[in-house]
Amino acid sequence: MFYQVRPSLLDEWLGQFDGGVSKPLVLDVREKWECQVASVAPSDKFELLCIPMGEITSRLNELDPDRPVACLCHHGARSMSVAAYLARAGFDAVANITGGIAAWSDERDPTVPQY
Repeated sequence: MFYQVRPSLLDEWLGQFDGGVSKPLVLDVREKWECQVASVAPSDKFELLCIPMGEITSRLNELDPDRPVACLCHHGARSMSVAAYLARAGFDAVANITGGIAAWSDERDPTVPQY
């Protein structure tokens, strides 16, 4: 199972993991060129890692299944697929950031470019 979290409510979802062993991760699953066009900034609440959706299975060993992971893409479809995959792979705390980086720009940080 994984959660659906709007960008405006991400801090609330992340807050349940305060004081955990490792800082939660926002996993951006867009293509490298997309991450170059528009990206979120890591914060004191989360780290950021970009792994394109097509590389997730071959790079799964880079992710800790005990670490909270919130998946992000352009509009939320790719990240939802990756969130479901991670949940099936045994990851404990997984969320899909619904609306993707487009919603992030609208709800959370208008300095993030829309494309």
